[in-house]
Amino acid sequence: MPKIQRRLGEVLVGRGLITPEQLEKALAEQKSSKEFLGEILLKHRYLKDKELLVALCEQFNLPAVSLKDSYLDWELVKRFSSELILGYQCFPLKKDERNVTVAITNPLDMRVIQKAEEGARGLKLKLALTTKEDMQEAIGRYKQHLRGNIAKLF
Repeated sequence: MPKIQRRLGEVLVGRGLITPEQLEKALAEQKSSKEFLGEILLKHRYLKDKELLVALCEQFNLPAVSLKDSYLDWELVKRFSSELILGYQCFPLKKDERNVTVAITNPLDMRVIQKAEEGARGLKLKLALTTKEDMQEAIGRYKQHLRGNIAKLF
């Protein structure tokens, strides 16, 4: 799991992205809803997706990646299960002899990280964060790629 540098609320207030009052309201809601703080802040439109991404990158000391602009290595992608990509929204980006880098949207979702580690098959897992919008774009390209491959079979 990525190491937390500071709490998300501290980062967001410190950057002036939300007010202390907005943080307090979101934290109060989080106690009853059990949702992630970032999700609550997005839902109430206190924050934009890209602002949350920047704050999470700072909080966890992880790089950000734009999947819209990224080359997708289909040979690497097909080494990973559709379940990981579609179900867990984890997208493989690059690989070298020792490491595989995947894009995720939530660094606190241990199910996703565990499934990505399984998919890495012994390689060290490196994480990069992306927005939900970018993840959906990459998943759309993935589905289109799959449809193209199926069409070639007939």
